[in-house]
Amino acid sequence: MAEPKGRLERELETRAQSERPKTWMPAELLPEPDRQPGYAYRWIRTSTLGNLDPRNLSGKLREGWEPVPVEEQPRFKMLIDPASRFKDNIEIGGLLLCKTPVELVEQRNAYYSKQSDRQTEAVDNTLMRQSDPRMPLFKERSSSISFGKGA
Repeated sequence: MAEPKGRLERELETRAQSERPKTWMPAELLPEPDRQPGYAYRWIRTSTLGNLDPRNLSGKLREGWEPVPVEEQPRFKMLIDPASRFKDNIEIGGLLLCKTPVELVEQRNAYYSKQSDRQTEAVDNTLMRQSDPRMPLFKERSSSISFGKGA
């Protein structure tokens, strides 16, 4: 049986022919970890330009962040620094991958949001106290449309 003209054999039709060519992209500076439900992840600074930053790290650890063991993120094994002080954890370029329960992150965000609201309210109250009715610092803006009588 002869093959009709204009048709390709099945072997010649490959997926590679239908795919778009791949384009080069620069590598991520910090790869995204595989997320576990209920945890938030963050890269914590351990050093800057080779100078250790123990104050930053200890502060974050006291806030509830804990270093992620390399066993939890096996795809990072090849990326970790062999000279790292954190042998069983994931440190890349002076940044240590840490995690904490999502509840702690939400509590932290609520704390700072409340603090920000208080500070904004205090500034507004101070400005309103200093406001003179003849030259108000804040002026309610409104617009109105009026129609004149046609001549």
